[in-house]
Amino acid sequence: MFSPTPSVRSDDAVAIWQAGVDAVRSPRLVQQALRVGRDTLEIADQTLRREEIERIVVVGGGKAGAGMAAGLEAALGPPWLQEKRVRGWINVPDDCVLPLECIHLHGARPPGVNEPTEAGVTGSERILSWLRAMGPQDLCLCLISGGGSALLPAPVAEITLEDKRAVTRHLSAAGANIRQLNTVRKHLSRLKGGGLARACRAGRLITLIISDVLGDPLDVIASGPCVPDNTTPHEALSILEQFQARAGGVSESVFQYLEGRAARVGELPRASGRVTNRIIGNNATAVRAACEEARRRGYHTRMQVAEELEGAAEDVGCRLVREALAERADGRPQAWISGGEPTVRLASPERRGRGGRNQQLVLAALQYLRNLPTPPLGELVLLAGGTDGEDGPTDAAGAWLDQQLLATTHADHSPLADYLHRNDAYHFFESFDRLLRTGPTHTNVCDLRVVLTGNRTSV
Repeated sequence: MFSPTPSVRSDDAVAIWQAGVDAVRSPRLVQQALRVGRDTLEIADQTLRREEIERIVVVGGGKAGAGMAAGLEAALGPPWLQEKRVRGWINVPDDCVLPLECIHLHGARPPGVNEPTEAGVTGSERILSWLRAMGPQDLCLCLISGGGSALLPAPVAEITLEDKRAVTRHLSAAGANIRQLNTVRKHLSRLKGGGLARACRAGRLITLIISDVLGDPLDVIASGPCVPDNTTPHEALSILEQFQARAGGVSESVFQYLEGRAARVGELPRASGRVTNRIIGNNATAVRAACEEARRRGYHTRMQVAEELEGAAEDVGCRLVREALAERADGRPQAWISGGEPTVRLASPERRGRGGRNQQLVLAALQYLRNLPTPPLGELVLLAGGTDGEDGPTDAAGAWLDQQLLATTHADHSPLADYLHRNDAYHFFESFDRLLRTGPTHTNVCDLRVVLTGNRTSV
């Protein structure tokens, strides 16, 4: 973990943010979800007897996959790992690969590249082959976390991987939200939208999920690989039309496939075994832990956990500082902790810089503060970061602003609007040493924001 230099308040903001992330560390969450006895395995509110299980196979994908797999091996321990011949395959980002005893971690995409790759397809095909080879006495444990949609690509035969990439790129750049994007992806995949569960031949399938989607909708997280799909091909087509995907370079093959699916009557086959899905960590868990740390440090706290999509990152950033300033009381040190996930409409590729939604959010807040008729009194810090350690295609989790940065940009008249319009917040904050760099956190529960105001008391 890095140590920011500008002020004690920045240190506080980072420590509060870090406490939230630590509370949703994936090994911890998985170990809390399992209770292993001599003759029983308690998982997801179910008790399985040892003799009922012939073997355990672990599959899945996501940014938290490495930590979840490590936590699972630690929770099961050597007797269960050996007796139940535990093995597994998890698709993770390349920089999350680490050696484990029984579970193979497969690098399925480069860091910061949140789209399907050939390596991801290779790993997904291996997972599908393992699922089909399981038997009625086997237990399949599926570990799912945010980023699973891009990390578990298995295109239907009628389209290519490049077709799926084009869909992802176009919808993301056009400002589609995660529900819209995943609705389309589910109808173009053999694993998403319940496809993993349908392929599984195990007698029992239990999925442990770390949620990166607001409100924790099981069918949206990682595009719901173990959850029946309630969306339709008509809806997927409507989303593509809404965002003018034909004009944006999406292949006609995608439209032809979805139109053919829409014309066919009948439901997909159901999963063959008993299927259980359980959320073991989410954004609210992180926000609550961050609030506890803020209180421990002497701040009066308020918290907010978004249950629905928040809208533009620029609007959210301005709202956060506006509300925090309005809520100040008698100069007391206050911490406004919030969680959510805004969206960013990307500039055209030839104009686009580097950045992510958290960096864009903080930069918009900085511009709002700089445009106030009179500077805000007292100290103010806003930090926003992705709990996965990734913010867009960058090596930063996010960024922060403080009084020193506000004063500096007032003095040198930095062109904030240009950086905002070009989605180039990364280079702005890099020049002022205000990037939040953490590396992979092995978890992913949306974004966590910390706003501190007032005069800090001693702790």
